[in-house]
Amino acid sequence: AKPETVDKVCGIVRKQLAIKDDTPVTGESKFAALGADSLDTVEIVMGLEEEFGITVEEESAQSIATVQDAADLIEKLVEKTSA
Repeated sequence: AKPETVDKVCGIVRKQLAIKDDTPVTGESKFAALGADSLDTVEIVMGLEEEFGITVEEESAQSIATVQDAADLIEKLVEKTSA
């Protein structure tokens, strides 16, 4: 995924989980390690759908473990939507 997509995802994750500014959030950050439970993950996915104008299938959403996974999935979906 492009760095700007990863950055956007980091921002949404940070907002959804109310992560302090001094806590690093990177592409390698695992949602669970950031304190996200399954409900938080659903809310993150909903935030991403809204931000990027996409729909994430439930199966795909369950395979998202890291910020990078989310960013990669988003780019795939955005490509499909604009094709």
